[in-house]
Amino acid sequence: MSLSIGIVGLPNVGKSTLFNALTKKSVLVANYPFATIDPSVGVVAVPDERLHKLATFSKSAKTVPAAVEFVDIAGLVKGAAEGQGLGNKFLANIRETDAIAEVVRIFEDTDIIHVDGTIDPIKDIGVINLELVLADLETVSKRLTNLGKEVKAGKKEAKIEAGVLERVKIALEAGKLASSVTADEFEAPLLRQMQLLTAKNILYVLNKKAGGINLDELKDARWEALMAFMKEQGASWVVVDAGFEQELKDLTDAEKSEMREGLGAKDDGVNDLIRASYDMLGLITYFTTGEDETRGWTIHKGWTAPLAGTAIHTDFKDKFVRAEVIEWDKLLAAGSYAAAREKGLVRTEGKEYVVKDGDVIEFKV
Repeated sequence: MSLSIGIVGLPNVGKSTLFNALTKKSVLVANYPFATIDPSVGVVAVPDERLHKLATFSKSAKTVPAAVEFVDIAGLVKGAAEGQGLGNKFLANIRETDAIAEVVRIFEDTDIIHVDGTIDPIKDIGVINLELVLADLETVSKRLTNLGKEVKAGKKEAKIEAGVLERVKIALEAGKLASSVTADEFEAPLLRQMQLLTAKNILYVLNKKAGGINLDELKDARWEALMAFMKEQGASWVVVDAGFEQELKDLTDAEKSEMREGLGAKDDGVNDLIRASYDMLGLITYFTTGEDETRGWTIHKGWTAPLAGTAIHTDFKDKFVRAEVIEWDKLLAAGSYAAAREKGLVRTEGKEYVVKDGDVIEFKV
């Protein structure tokens, strides 16, 4: 399954540093048939202690984590929607991703000049989101014009699409994101095919600097305004220290802990970012485990067993017979598959079974 998150941000906010920090946690691309070999794409492991516990339990020769793609997108400048800078490339690249990680600088540093000269997270978010809104407004306006004849001709689908796009247009003109518009079961598919930038989920990545002047530590008016925005928007956000991860890349775990303690940094936040991105895409992990390999498989929440099997091979959907399922922690607690079966913990599930996060599954096809 190929799902990607585009990393966007203004110049000098730490966007490229974050991408480099993420790629330090990259995985062997050969293990993921969907992956592309591209310097701007990082296939990153989803941190999951369950995988390693299962691998130890099974004495697996190979361990393959669930993964998600991060795409380093060209930096944004004001006027991108009008083609300024690399605006057209920037917007086209975002359109191809499934979600957005918007990097926002929350640290003061006179050696790293901000594009506007001051650190103001709300202003930065406003600049980026406005460019996305303007690009979407152009897309929606063009589509409404093209739908005109079909609407006049009384075509039902055209009327439905025009109706939801008119509401989206009103929202965009008010500076709101397309995601703020509620679409019903008939409108939603038509809206999705538009691939609107502001309809994508956005995770705000608040980039700080260890040992520096950070707004989350100052808790000044700028931080309070930022938190008020997050609450008002119901937005998802994480605090990271991308530069810190870069500094620690060649150290041992013990040395990393010592460095963190010395700088008063509990964590770099990058693992939190990866997990939050995974959750934002509505993804869960199930496992297969044995002596040869323990692997985490990525699927969407709500998928039934036959659909979940397609993560392993597309044939599994049509050839599915049944699945033997046990929760990962119950398997470990039982001590062995044989003991788990004796206790009746391994269940046989059919085509209607909805796979849960953390299930260990053996498919019968």
